[in-house]
Amino acid sequence: QVRERLKKQVVEMRDKFPGFRPGLAILQVGNRDDSNLYINMKLKAAAEIGISANHIKLPNTATEADVLKCIASLNGDPAVHGFIVQLPLDSDKPINTEKITNAVAPEKDVDGLSSINAGKLSRGDLGDCFIPCTPKGCMELIKQTGVQVAGKRAVVIGRSKIVGAPMHDLLLWNHATVTTCHSKTSTLAEEVGKADILVVAAGKAEMVKGEWIKPGAIVIDCGINHVPDSTKASGKRVVGDVAYSTAKEKASYITPVPGGVGPMTVAMLMQSTVESAQRFLEKFQPGKWNIQYNQLTLRMPVPSDIEISQSYVPKPIDQVAKEVGLLPDEVELYGQTKAKVHLSALKRLKNQPDGKYVVVTGITPTPLGEGKSTTTVGLVQALGAHLHQNVFACVRQPSQGPTFGIKGGAAGGGYCQVIPMEEFNLHLTGDIHAITAANNLVAAAVDARIFHELTQTDQALYNRLVPSVSGVRKFSDIQIRRLQKLGINKTDPTALTKEEVNLFVRLDIDPGTITWQRVLDTNDRFLRKITIGQSPTEKGFSRTAQFDITVSSEIMAVLALSDGLDDMKMRLGRMVVASSKRGEPVTADDLGVTGALAVLMKDAVKPNLMQTLEGTPVFVHAGPFANIAHGNSSVLADKIALKLVGKEGFVVTEAGFGADIGMEKFFNIKCRYSGLRPHVVVLVATVRALKMHGGGPAVTAGVPLPKEYMEEDLQLLAKGCSNLNKQIQNARMFGVPVVVAVNAFKTDTKAELALVVQLAKEAGAFDAVECTHWAEGGKGAVALAQAVQRASETPSNFRFLYNVELPVIDKIRLIAQQIYGASDIELLPEAQEKVTLYTKQGFGNLPICMAKTHLSLSHDPEQKGAPTGFILPIRDIRASVGAGFLYPLVGTV
Repeated sequence: QVRERLKKQVVEMRDKFPGFRPGLAILQVGNRDDSNLYINMKLKAAAEIGISANHIKLPNTATEADVLKCIASLNGDPAVHGFIVQLPLDSDKPINTEKITNAVAPEKDVDGLSSINAGKLSRGDLGDCFIPCTPKGCMELIKQTGVQVAGKRAVVIGRSKIVGAPMHDLLLWNHATVTTCHSKTSTLAEEVGKADILVVAAGKAEMVKGEWIKPGAIVIDCGINHVPDSTKASGKRVVGDVAYSTAKEKASYITPVPGGVGPMTVAMLMQSTVESAQRFLEKFQPGKWNIQYNQLTLRMPVPSDIEISQSYVPKPIDQVAKEVGLLPDEVELYGQTKAKVHLSALKRLKNQPDGKYVVVTGITPTPLGEGKSTTTVGLVQALGAHLHQNVFACVRQPSQGPTFGIKGGAAGGGYCQVIPMEEFNLHLTGDIHAITAANNLVAAAVDARIFHELTQTDQALYNRLVPSVSGVRKFSDIQIRRLQKLGINKTDPTALTKEEVNLFVRLDIDPGTITWQRVLDTNDRFLRKITIGQSPTEKGFSRTAQFDITVSSEIMAVLALSDGLDDMKMRLGRMVVASSKRGEPVTADDLGVTGALAVLMKDAVKPNLMQTLEGTPVFVHAGPFANIAHGNSSVLADKIALKLVGKEGFVVTEAGFGADIGMEKFFNIKCRYSGLRPHVVVLVATVRALKMHGGGPAVTAGVPLPKEYMEEDLQLLAKGCSNLNKQIQNARMFGVPVVVAVNAFKTDTKAELALVVQLAKEAGAFDAVECTHWAEGGKGAVALAQAVQRASETPSNFRFLYNVELPVIDKIRLIAQQIYGASDIELLPEAQEKVTLYTKQGFGNLPICMAKTHLSLSHDPEQKGAPTGFILPIRDIRASVGAGFLYPLVGTV
């Protein structure tokens, strides 16, 4: 009966959580025959019920440290919901059994032998502990008789930690009056004669006589003893602690030995494992967050961002991780306020449904920005702390260049921030530094390869690339790939001809085609153009080069678009750094540095976990530019977050610059590679920016705003809403509902805010909402959050703007005409040459990532509003083959 019930429960779990199975581990030390027999019984029962059972066997030479190490590993394994240490421990080394049983995590201690579980049982916390399996089986047998335990007189013979003591506690908390007897009890027969319920676990053959037993008593015999029996082939037979033949005449129910308590003990082990798995699912099931939110104390006027950030104490980041359903072994702490999340979390959650996917974008901004980051944080604080939805923000890590420049940080602002903002805006966990190191390793490899090829013979190069170790040469895996690329299907280094050696060792890089630059995450204008190779050791081989800022490195874009370590390694290997003099692309794989790059990036691929002011979780991961790259945080962060929030939860991410740039790339590049489909677009607009688009004076960072932006002007505002209308149309072009967030400033009037809301709805927005989250935190974005909830319930008929199989020029033209409003495009000679080259090299089917000004829908930053009829000039086209896109340079960008 018990096993059939457990079978059904396991099936129900698997139906509800596809791919899930309760997991049981059995740790054995040594090779005792009786232990092997018991373990086989348990493994057989687990298989019958549908439990995934794993038998770990350590040799009898195992030390206490070996056993503890194995236990620690099982404690941290999310696939193991219960495990037992098979006793006795058969080791020729001294091992403290108590220490071993107490090392088992209490929540996995399905044998109930740890001091914590024993303590909870003795206190009566039966619903919050595991009970040793034999007493639990005895109790189940007693209950199956139908006899009411409450009020009965019970006697337990034996006081072991495994049976007697916990049996006493179990009966006591089931309201029996309990007496414990043992070998020193002088009136044993008299005490037995009083028992309505008798449980015997003394370990002495037939010590309890039938005549002692009270008529009608329930007798549970836990003993297993061997006595001589010449009639048996083995010369012995198994008997219990009760004289069965006489006792059965007086007892109303009695368990036989063998075949009584033993099978029920195994069944109870299975039941405890299933119960542990159920607790695990309740605790870590997406959609069941139990999260502690922080209460904001709002001040007026609103203090500086840094003052607000430093006035709140973040929750310990391991608490945040636990609240959102991450397991301890999936979280790598970097101090108290930030952590990396292992990609194993995504594997564990792969069968869970995704939550709702929301992208925050904006109208064409002023140089001051219109508050997309602040709105992203405000929205998640409203959804989480105020509407009690599971919600994650996924944002980019900022570059230190803009952070120390006029733009400043990117943690949000006012009462909508990721905290601590200093950690967020500076080093975080070192991802950008890892990218700097990886990028510059490639740059060094390019110049070193050119130098060596210019100064060495083919054979000397071959000896360096494939050195003889102990008289043996061997190709590495990456060298085998290069040989295959060259059409040389040989694996023996001694078998290459002179011509094949020449092809293998010489990349023959054309210095004039090198596109890979060194990087630094600091604004340093004097490194924009440099001469390298001036040391005498470089023998006069110098060339003009440059430094770019780290976040513009293709490795950053690779990180943001990868969906795992293997995918990242493949993309890194595909990165094109130059062309050979034959016009063939030269890749990082050709240079032989792919493995080194992957090692440098092995930690950077893990998303960083932080939190908002109000205690909602945030992933901060990757920070590609939004012009020469796609301007979105990582695919991996979004994927993990979507699993963690569960089907009804929300993941809110942000796309850089205006909707014509960041949102378009989010859809056509990021969603194309991730396979994720968005549910809602949040379009951020401000009265200030719309007045600028209506013909208002120039807005300049660091200069006070002209009076036009400080006074009500509905006519100027209405004219500027042409940009809002166009960006709404751009979002709807992809089949996704749009909610406009009107980010209110203290200089905006009620009439101006109402006008923007009205015109946004008339332009086709699902809804438009005034927001005051900068000054009020999540409370000021509750209406926005509710609008997003409603919009997410409407059908999202997402579609891409173009098919990647179209010719490069056609894809560029579609973006220019449909998104920007251009009448046509004009390719300058250099761009036309690149179209021909990249198509020839096999890169023509990549998506397009337009690099243009963010200050206008056109290529001219002075053209505001929604210009039409212009010709979009394409100056050049470059390739980020590893990341997976071509980026045309528009106008003077």
